[in-house]
Amino acid sequence: MRKIATFLLPLMLLAGCAGQPVTPRPSAPAAPPEPQAAPVISEPSKPVAKPQAKPGYVAKGKASYYAARHHGRRTASGERLSNHDLTAAHRELPFGTRVKVTNLSNGRSVVVRITDRGPHTRGRLIDLSQAAAKQLDMLRAGVAQVRIETVDN
Repeated sequence: MRKIATFLLPLMLLAGCAGQPVTPRPSAPAAPPEPQAAPVISEPSKPVAKPQAKPGYVAKGKASYYAARHHGRRTASGERLSNHDLTAAHRELPFGTRVKVTNLSNGRSVVVRITDRGPHTRGRLIDLSQAAAKQLDMLRAGVAQVRIETVDN
C-alpha cells in the first residue's frame, strides 16, 4: 500500500498542476472623464478662408494621366473621378485650384481643376484625367513634358 501511495501522491500533485492556467479577464476600460464645457464666447462669424494657391505658381515636369480603371473612384477631395472631366492630381496645390497645363512638345494647353493628390510615381509633376490628356495629345505617349501655371479665377 505504501508503494502505491508513494507512486500516486506525486502523480496526483502533477495532475493538479497540469490544468489550464487561469488568466485574469481584462477589466472593462474605464469610461473617459466627462469633457468640461468650454465657455461660450460669442463672436461674429468669420468666413472660413479657402486655402489659396500660390499666385504665379509655375513649374515644369512630366505629366501622366489616370488609367481607365480609376474612373468612378473617390479622389482625395471626396469627388468621384471622371475621366471625361478636365481634372488633375497635384501633390501640393489646394483642391479647386485651376492650372493651365501646356504640352511642351506641341504647344497645346488645357485648363484643369485640382481634385486629387498625386501623382504617386516618382518624377511626375501632375496626373491628368484622360479628357485633359487627349486635349494635350499625349494619350499615345502616356507621359509628356509640361509646364503648369496657376490661373486666376
